[in-house]
Amino acid sequence: MPVLKDQYHRVIDYLRISITDRCNLRCRYCMPEEGIPLISHTDILRYEEMLRVVNVYAGAGISKVRLTGGEPLVRRGIVDFVHRLAQVPGLTDLSMTSNGVLLKEFAGSLKAAGLARINVSLDTLNPEKFRHITRRDKFHDVWAGIEKALTVGLSPVKINVVTINGTNHDEILDFARLTQRLPLAVRFIEYMPTGNGHWDNDLVFTASKIREIIEEVGELVSINGGKITGPAIRYRLRGAPGEIGFINPISSHFCETCNRIRLTPDGHLRPCLFSDDEFDLKPLLRGGGEDQQLIEVLRKVLARKPKQHEITDVQFKKCQRGMSAIGG
Repeated sequence: MPVLKDQYHRVIDYLRISITDRCNLRCRYCMPEEGIPLISHTDILRYEEMLRVVNVYAGAGISKVRLTGGEPLVRRGIVDFVHRLAQVPGLTDLSMTSNGVLLKEFAGSLKAAGLARINVSLDTLNPEKFRHITRRDKFHDVWAGIEKALTVGLSPVKINVVTINGTNHDEILDFARLTQRLPLAVRFIEYMPTGNGHWDNDLVFTASKIREIIEEVGELVSINGGKITGPAIRYRLRGAPGEIGFINPISSHFCETCNRIRLTPDGHLRPCLFSDDEFDLKPLLRGGGEDQQLIEVLRKVLARKPKQHEITDVQFKKCQRGMSAIGG
Protein backbone atom coordinates (compact mmCIF):
# COMPACT_ATOMS: atom_id res chain seq x y z
CA MET A 1 0.00 0.00 0.00
CA PRO A 2 1.31 3.51 -0.76
CA VAL A 3 2.69 5.52 2.16
CA LEU A 4 2.01 9.23 2.62
CA LYS A 5 4.53 11.32 4.55
CA ASP A 6 4.76 14.98 5.41
CA GLN A 7 7.91 17.11 5.35
CA TYR A 8 8.82 15.90 8.86
CA HIS A 9 8.64 12.26 7.76
CA ARG A 10 5.49 11.52 9.76
CA VAL A 11 3.31 8.86 8.13
CA ILE A 12 -0.12 10.38 7.39
CA ASP A 13 -2.78 7.69 7.13
CA TYR A 14 -5.75 9.18 8.98
CA LEU A 15 -8.51 11.44 7.61
CA ARG A 16 -11.06 13.04 9.92
CA ILE A 17 -14.20 14.12 8.06
CA SER A 18 -16.61 16.60 9.60
CA ILE A 19 -19.84 15.75 7.80
CA THR A 20 -21.88 18.63 9.26
CA ASP A 21 -21.50 21.76 11.36
CA ARG A 22 -24.96 21.22 12.88
CA CYS A 23 -25.21 20.11 16.51
CA ASN A 24 -28.02 19.32 18.93
CA LEU A 25 -26.11 20.54 22.00
CA ARG A 26 -24.78 24.00 22.89
CA CYS A 27 -21.71 23.25 25.00
CA ARG A 28 -20.48 26.41 26.67
CA TYR A 29 -16.85 26.00 25.59
CA CYS A 30 -17.84 25.30 21.98
CA MET A 31 -20.58 27.72 20.95
CA PRO A 32 -22.98 30.36 22.31
CA GLU A 33 -26.51 29.46 23.38
CA GLU A 34 -28.04 30.84 20.19
CA GLY A 35 -25.69 28.72 18.09
CA ILE A 36 -23.37 29.96 15.34
CA PRO A 37 -23.87 30.97 11.71
CA LEU A 38 -24.20 27.73 9.78
CA ILE A 39 -22.63 26.75 6.49
CA SER A 40 -25.28 26.82 3.76
CA HIS A 41 -26.61 23.47 2.56
CA THR A 42 -25.34 24.17 -0.94
CA ASP A 43 -21.79 24.55 0.40
CA ILE A 44 -21.87 21.36 2.48
CA LEU A 45 -20.27 18.45 0.66
CA ARG A 46 -22.64 15.77 -0.55
CA TYR A 47 -22.01 12.24 0.65
CA GLU A 48 -21.02 11.26 -2.88
CA GLU A 49 -18.33 13.94 -2.88
CA MET A 50 -16.97 12.77 0.45
CA LEU A 51 -16.94 9.20 -0.81
CA ARG A 52 -14.95 10.23 -3.84
CA VAL A 53 -12.36 11.95 -1.65
CA VAL A 54 -12.06 8.86 0.54
CA ASN A 55 -11.76 6.51 -2.44
CA VAL A 56 -9.03 8.62 -4.04
CA TYR A 57 -7.09 9.18 -0.82
CA ALA A 58 -7.41 5.55 0.29
CA GLY A 59 -5.64 4.65 -2.93
CA ALA A 60 -2.88 7.10 -2.02
CA GLY A 61 -2.28 5.87 1.53
CA ILE A 62 -5.15 6.93 3.81
CA SER A 63 -6.38 3.85 5.69
CA LYS A 64 -8.30 5.32 8.64
CA VAL A 65 -11.37 7.57 8.59
CA ARG A 66 -13.21 9.14 11.52
CA LEU A 67 -16.56 10.89 11.07
CA THR A 68 -17.11 13.96 13.21
CA GLY A 69 -19.21 17.13 13.30
CA GLY A 70 -20.87 19.18 14.69
CA GLU A 71 -22.82 16.08 15.55
CA PRO A 72 -22.64 13.49 12.76
CA LEU A 73 -25.81 11.67 13.80
CA VAL A 74 -28.01 14.68 13.05
CA ARG A 75 -27.29 14.40 9.32
CA ARG A 76 -29.81 12.34 7.38
CA GLY A 77 -28.52 9.25 5.60
CA ILE A 78 -25.62 8.69 7.99
CA VAL A 79 -26.09 4.89 8.24
CA ASP A 80 -26.05 4.40 4.48
CA PHE A 81 -22.99 6.66 4.24
CA VAL A 82 -21.18 4.53 6.83
CA HIS A 83 -22.11 1.39 4.89
CA ARG A 84 -20.70 2.83 1.66
CA LEU A 85 -17.52 4.01 3.38
CA ALA A 86 -16.99 0.56 4.86
CA GLN A 87 -16.76 -0.83 1.31
CA VAL A 88 -13.91 1.47 0.24
CA PRO A 89 -10.85 -0.61 -0.73
CA GLY A 90 -7.85 0.07 1.49
CA LEU A 91 -9.89 1.50 4.37
CA THR A 92 -9.05 -0.57 7.44
CA ASP A 93 -10.54 1.53 10.26
CA LEU A 94 -13.84 3.42 10.34
CA SER A 95 -14.86 5.27 13.49
CA MET A 96 -16.98 8.17 14.70
CA THR A 97 -17.04 10.86 17.37
CA SER A 98 -20.50 11.72 18.68
CA ASN A 99 -22.09 13.58 21.57
CA GLY A 100 -24.19 10.46 22.13
CA VAL A 101 -27.61 12.10 22.24
CA LEU A 102 -28.92 9.98 19.34
CA LEU A 103 -26.59 7.02 19.81
CA LYS A 104 -29.14 4.67 21.39
CA GLU A 105 -31.21 4.97 18.21
CA PHE A 106 -28.31 4.49 15.80
CA ALA A 107 -25.74 2.25 17.52
CA GLY A 108 -27.05 -1.07 16.21
CA SER A 109 -27.50 0.04 12.62
CA LEU A 110 -24.11 1.78 12.61
CA LYS A 111 -22.42 -1.40 13.83
CA ALA A 112 -24.23 -3.44 11.17
CA ALA A 113 -23.24 -0.89 8.52
CA GLY A 114 -19.54 -1.33 9.30
CA LEU A 115 -18.66 1.21 11.98
CA ALA A 116 -15.94 -0.32 14.16
CA ARG A 117 -15.73 1.98 17.17
CA ILE A 118 -17.03 5.20 18.63
CA ASN A 119 -15.93 8.06 20.86
CA VAL A 120 -18.58 9.80 22.93
CA SER A 121 -17.95 13.31 24.22
CA LEU A 122 -19.17 13.46 27.83
CA ASP A 123 -17.78 15.94 30.35
CA THR A 124 -19.85 15.08 33.42
CA LEU A 125 -21.73 12.21 35.02
CA ASN A 126 -24.04 14.61 36.84
CA PRO A 127 -27.31 15.26 34.96
CA GLU A 128 -27.70 18.77 36.35
CA LYS A 129 -24.13 19.70 35.50
CA PHE A 130 -24.61 18.18 32.06
CA ARG A 131 -27.58 20.47 31.51
CA HIS A 132 -25.47 23.45 32.59
CA ILE A 133 -22.50 22.60 30.36
CA THR A 134 -24.51 21.65 27.26
CA ARG A 135 -27.60 23.84 27.83
CA ARG A 136 -29.67 20.73 27.11
CA ASP A 137 -31.29 18.14 29.40
CA LYS A 138 -29.95 15.10 27.55
CA PHE A 139 -27.65 13.27 29.97
CA HIS A 140 -29.82 10.16 30.26
CA ASP A 141 -30.05 9.92 26.46
CA VAL A 142 -26.27 10.02 26.20
CA TRP A 143 -25.73 7.40 28.88
CA ALA A 144 -28.34 5.13 27.27
CA GLY A 145 -26.42 5.54 24.01
CA ILE A 146 -23.14 4.51 25.65
CA GLU A 147 -24.77 1.40 27.11
CA LYS A 148 -26.28 0.55 23.73
CA ALA A 149 -22.91 0.95 22.00
CA LEU A 150 -21.38 -1.54 24.44
CA THR A 151 -24.29 -3.94 23.96
CA VAL A 152 -24.12 -4.02 20.16
CA GLY A 153 -20.37 -4.60 20.17
CA LEU A 154 -18.83 -1.33 19.08
CA SER A 155 -15.30 -1.60 20.40
CA PRO A 156 -13.68 0.22 21.89
CA VAL A 157 -16.26 2.64 23.24
CA LYS A 158 -14.34 5.69 24.38
CA ILE A 159 -15.55 8.56 26.53
CA ASN A 160 -13.82 11.87 25.84
CA VAL A 161 -13.79 14.11 28.92
CA VAL A 162 -12.65 17.70 28.46
CA THR A 163 -11.40 18.42 31.97
CA ILE A 164 -12.09 22.02 32.97
CA ASN A 165 -10.77 23.53 36.17
CA GLY A 166 -13.67 24.67 38.31
CA THR A 167 -16.29 22.86 36.23
CA ASN A 168 -15.74 19.11 36.27
CA HIS A 169 -12.29 18.47 37.75
CA ASP A 170 -14.10 17.20 40.87
CA GLU A 171 -15.47 14.24 38.83
CA ILE A 172 -12.13 12.80 37.76
CA LEU A 173 -12.38 9.87 40.19
CA ASP A 174 -15.98 9.16 39.15
CA PHE A 175 -14.89 8.79 35.54
CA ALA A 176 -11.86 6.70 36.49
CA ARG A 177 -14.03 4.32 38.51
CA LEU A 178 -16.19 3.72 35.44
CA THR A 179 -13.28 1.79 33.95
CA GLN A 180 -13.24 -0.51 36.96
CA ARG A 181 -16.74 -1.80 36.24
CA LEU A 182 -17.19 -1.32 32.48
CA PRO A 183 -14.97 -1.99 29.42
CA LEU A 184 -14.84 1.72 28.59
CA ALA A 185 -11.82 3.77 27.56
CA VAL A 186 -12.07 7.07 29.42
CA ARG A 187 -9.82 9.74 27.94
CA PHE A 188 -9.12 12.92 29.86
CA ILE A 189 -8.48 15.83 27.47
CA GLU A 190 -6.89 19.09 28.59
CA TYR A 191 -9.06 22.12 27.92
CA MET A 192 -7.82 23.92 24.81
CA PRO A 193 -8.81 26.78 22.48
CA THR A 194 -11.87 26.03 20.38
CA GLY A 195 -11.92 29.10 18.16
CA ASN A 196 -14.96 30.73 19.76
CA GLY A 197 -13.23 33.39 21.85
CA HIS A 198 -13.82 31.64 25.21
CA TRP A 199 -10.19 30.73 25.89
CA ASP A 200 -8.96 31.09 29.48
CA ASN A 201 -5.69 29.47 30.48
CA ASP A 202 -6.85 29.29 34.11
CA LEU A 203 -9.41 26.68 33.05
CA VAL A 204 -6.68 24.19 32.08
CA PHE A 205 -6.44 21.23 34.46
CA THR A 206 -3.25 19.44 33.46
CA ALA A 207 -2.89 15.73 32.86
CA SER A 208 -0.28 15.44 35.60
CA LYS A 209 -2.82 16.71 38.16
CA ILE A 210 -5.45 14.33 36.79
CA ARG A 211 -3.09 11.40 37.11
CA GLU A 212 -2.22 12.28 40.71
CA ILE A 213 -5.92 12.22 41.61
CA ILE A 214 -6.58 8.90 39.85
CA GLU A 215 -3.66 7.23 41.59
CA GLU A 216 -5.57 7.72 44.85
CA VAL A 217 -7.86 4.81 43.90
CA GLY A 218 -5.34 2.40 42.42
CA GLU A 219 -2.16 1.75 40.51
CA LEU A 220 -2.05 2.96 36.91
CA VAL A 221 -0.48 0.29 34.73
CA SER A 222 1.03 1.51 31.48
CA ILE A 223 -0.30 0.23 28.16
CA ASN A 224 2.19 0.11 25.26
CA GLY A 225 4.99 1.22 27.52
CA GLY A 226 3.51 4.66 28.06
CA LYS A 227 3.93 5.56 24.41
CA ILE A 228 1.42 7.83 22.73
CA THR A 229 -1.23 5.84 20.82
CA GLY A 230 -3.00 8.26 18.52
CA PRO A 231 -3.13 11.37 20.69
CA ALA A 232 -3.44 9.47 24.00
CA ILE A 233 -1.05 8.04 26.57
CA ARG A 234 -2.86 4.94 27.81
CA TYR A 235 -3.06 3.28 31.22
CA ARG A 236 -5.27 0.85 33.08
CA LEU A 237 -6.12 0.74 36.76
CA ARG A 238 -4.77 -2.64 37.81
CA GLY A 239 -7.44 -5.29 37.34
CA ALA A 240 -9.88 -2.97 35.57
CA PRO A 241 -11.70 -4.05 32.38
CA GLY A 242 -11.50 -0.56 30.94
CA GLU A 243 -8.64 1.85 30.41
CA ILE A 244 -7.70 5.48 31.00
CA GLY A 245 -6.03 7.79 28.51
CA PHE A 246 -4.50 11.24 28.78
CA ILE A 247 -4.57 13.67 25.87
CA ASN A 248 -2.33 16.62 26.62
CA PRO A 249 -2.44 19.29 23.91
CA ILE A 250 -1.41 22.00 26.39
CA SER A 251 1.11 20.53 28.83
CA SER A 252 2.75 18.03 26.47
CA HIS A 253 1.58 18.11 22.88
CA PHE A 254 1.51 14.97 20.71
CA CYS A 255 2.35 16.69 17.42
CA GLU A 256 5.46 14.62 16.71
CA THR A 257 3.26 11.55 16.28
CA CYS A 258 0.37 13.27 14.49
CA ASN A 259 -0.83 11.15 11.58
CA ARG A 260 -3.97 13.05 10.55
CA ILE A 261 -5.47 15.59 8.23
CA ARG A 262 -9.01 16.99 8.25
CA LEU A 263 -11.82 17.60 5.80
CA THR A 264 -14.34 20.27 6.79
CA PRO A 265 -18.07 20.03 5.98
CA ASP A 266 -17.66 22.53 3.13
CA GLY A 267 -14.79 20.64 1.54
CA HIS A 268 -11.65 22.31 2.86
CA LEU A 269 -8.68 20.04 3.52
CA ARG A 270 -6.71 21.14 6.60
CA PRO A 271 -3.24 19.96 7.66
CA CYS A 272 -3.74 20.89 11.35
CA LEU A 273 -6.64 21.51 13.72
CA PHE A 274 -5.05 24.68 15.11
CA SER A 275 -4.30 26.42 11.85
CA ASP A 276 -6.33 28.39 9.33
CA ASP A 277 -4.26 26.92 6.51
CA GLU A 278 -6.65 24.97 4.28
CA PHE A 279 -7.26 24.00 0.66
CA ASP A 280 -10.70 24.00 -0.95
CA LEU A 281 -11.52 20.73 -2.77
CA LYS A 282 -14.99 21.80 -3.84
CA PRO A 283 -13.96 23.46 -7.14
CA LEU A 284 -12.35 20.17 -8.17
CA LEU A 285 -15.19 18.00 -6.91
CA ARG A 286 -17.87 20.08 -8.60
CA GLY A 287 -15.92 21.35 -11.59
CA GLY A 288 -14.84 18.15 -13.25
CA GLY A 289 -11.47 17.85 -11.54
CA GLU A 290 -9.55 14.62 -12.03
CA ASP A 291 -8.45 12.26 -9.28
CA GLN A 292 -4.82 13.19 -9.81
CA GLN A 293 -5.67 16.82 -9.08
CA LEU A 294 -7.20 15.77 -5.75
CA ILE A 295 -3.99 13.92 -4.94
CA GLU A 296 -1.94 16.99 -5.85
CA VAL A 297 -3.93 19.02 -3.32
CA LEU A 298 -3.35 16.30 -0.75
CA ARG A 299 0.40 16.53 -1.30
CA LYS A 300 0.25 20.33 -0.93
CA VAL A 301 -1.54 19.88 2.38
CA LEU A 302 1.10 17.44 3.61
CA ALA A 303 3.84 19.86 2.58
CA ARG A 304 2.17 22.58 4.68
CA LYS A 305 1.54 20.45 7.77
CA PRO A 306 3.29 22.27 10.62
CA LYS A 307 5.80 20.59 12.88
CA GLN A 308 3.60 21.38 15.87
CA HIS A 309 0.78 23.63 17.00
CA GLU A 310 1.51 26.85 18.88
CA ILE A 311 -1.23 26.80 21.52
CA THR A 312 1.21 27.57 24.31
CA ASP A 313 2.98 30.32 22.36
CA VAL A 314 2.20 33.84 23.55
CA GLN A 315 1.58 34.81 19.91
CA PHE A 316 -0.90 31.97 19.35
CA LYS A 317 -3.94 33.04 17.33
CA LYS A 318 -7.08 30.92 17.68
CA CYS A 319 -8.56 29.46 14.53
CA GLN A 320 -11.06 31.61 12.71
CA ARG A 321 -13.37 28.62 12.36
CA GLY A 322 -15.13 27.22 15.38
CA MET A 323 -14.61 23.57 16.30
CA SER A 324 -18.03 22.55 15.00
CA ALA A 325 -17.04 23.74 11.51
CA ILE A 326 -13.73 21.86 11.57
CA GLY A 327 -14.48 18.61 13.35
CA GLY A 328 -13.01 18.11 16.80
